[in-house]
Amino acid sequence: MSLSALAARRVFAAASHSSHEGGAKTWKILTWVLALPGVGVCMANAYMKMQANSHDGPEFVAYPHLRIRTKKFPWGDGNHSLFHNSHTNALPDGYEGSHH
Repeated sequence: MSLSALAARRVFAAASHSSHEGGAKTWKILTWVLALPGVGVCMANAYMKMQANSHDGPEFVAYPHLRIRTKKFPWGDGNHSLFHNSHTNALPDGYEGSHH
């Protein structure tokens, strides 16, 4: 191997090593300048949309193909699903309470 080839190989190795360090520094800067503020903007947007929307659910419509009970559930009164939520899940005859 000639002396010039050995010198070229060392220069290439030094350049590739320094470019890797520069790449890590670039990604670190991009993370702090773009990614984290972007996540913050998305969180603020989701929070404002949540505050703007009313917390009332959709009006109950008794569609015949929904909430069919061919037999009772084996827990509770037999009409509530295992993970029933009275604010979001309707029963066959409508929502519970005076919520809707």
